[in-house]
Amino acid sequence: MQIFSLVSIFLFLSFLILLRKWKNSYSQTTKKLPPGPWKLPFIGSMHHIVGGYPHHVLRDLAKKYGPLMHLQLGEVCVVVVTSSEMAKQVLKTHDLAFASRPKLLVTDIITYDSRDIVFSPYGDYRRQMRKICVMELLNAKNVRSFSSIRHDEVVHLIDSIRSSSSSGEPVNFTEMMIWFASSTICRSAFGQLLKEQDIFIKLIREVLRLADQGFDMADIFPSYRFLHGLGGVKRKILDDMFTGGTETTSTTIWAMAEMMKNTIIFAKAQEEVREAFRDKVKFDKCDVEELKYLKLVVKETLRLHPPIPLSVQRECREETEINGYTIPVKTKVLINVWALGRDPKYWDDPESFKPERFEQCSVDFNGNNFEFLPFGSGRRICPGISFGLANIYLPLAQSLYHFDWKLPTGMEPRDLDLTESDGITASRKNDLYLIATPYQP
Repeated sequence: MQIFSLVSIFLFLSFLILLRKWKNSYSQTTKKLPPGPWKLPFIGSMHHIVGGYPHHVLRDLAKKYGPLMHLQLGEVCVVVVTSSEMAKQVLKTHDLAFASRPKLLVTDIITYDSRDIVFSPYGDYRRQMRKICVMELLNAKNVRSFSSIRHDEVVHLIDSIRSSSSSGEPVNFTEMMIWFASSTICRSAFGQLLKEQDIFIKLIREVLRLADQGFDMADIFPSYRFLHGLGGVKRKILDDMFTGGTETTSTTIWAMAEMMKNTIIFAKAQEEVREAFRDKVKFDKCDVEELKYLKLVVKETLRLHPPIPLSVQRECREETEINGYTIPVKTKVLINVWALGRDPKYWDDPESFKPERFEQCSVDFNGNNFEFLPFGSGRRICPGISFGLANIYLPLAQSLYHFDWKLPTGMEPRDLDLTESDGITASRKNDLYLIATPYQP
């Protein structure tokens, strides 16, 4: 009798457990997820995003399935946002519900289990990290205090370009800008240049190349550990991270490339710079702030070429309803910043480089205009906007002032390749080579 009672209790508890699992499964299936492409067993929607740049492929899929689109990437539920209205829902209306970022294998490795300000989970630790970063490093006073460093490094930049151009051979503009940016950041952060700065630059570029926005095997199948080695991220990080390369100053380089392809825009920007600084021995950030047209050029560059096209990533912390659809807990939300910047709903002739579009336009990149989010928005907006812009405006202005630039012999503006590289930064695939002729005022 006692054994029978124990068996009955065991069967009853088993029934309750199975019933609970069935209810949970049923409730999940009855919830209305956003529309999305058809799925295969095990891999889900992965076959739809193979064979192209993720931000391009996701934009094209959204044209068919809508601005709030659901994908199942292996074990991971993903929602992709490609409209200003839906981005506002995620980043403003329900900002707190989407205040965390998803965990990725590569970021866990390079940031010590996501303990940095960019990838740390939302909470007290992250708030303290951001407070320290904003108050102690990236406030307006400190950004101004770095002006002497920027000036020293831009002088070195101009001298390097002048020296390299003396033979009449094309200058590697990409390499020059990367060195300027890394030197400025090293001196601002560490107080001095690193002895092995070239290795440091290669390290940072390799890390960014491997940070593939969560499309690695380990991020798609987090519970299947035997598959994690297939993506190669862990192995590459541990073995080869000192030998790769990536882009760190993509905005400056894209701006110059777009101007070289649009000679009228280039001439207008250069004329403004030379007219503004005709009688000045040197000019700094305050002077550059007066260059209205150059600032339009940078804005337009950020619209067409956001530094990280899928940079605005969130993880749902609590079940949320958006536009009648359910976003389950732990869903990874991607906002396609690149697609927003090229959407004809918000931009006239969106694929063309037209700085003038911002002349009578109040749209800015401070996170309040959700069709233009190169630095993100909401609680996790980039805290270093001022520092980053200062490192774009000054070298670009100085380069336009001190040199006349042209494409290598035999190349026409229409021949200039604007192909993007692989990886998260969407920088130029190939280095930009230009012929620089020193300007004599």
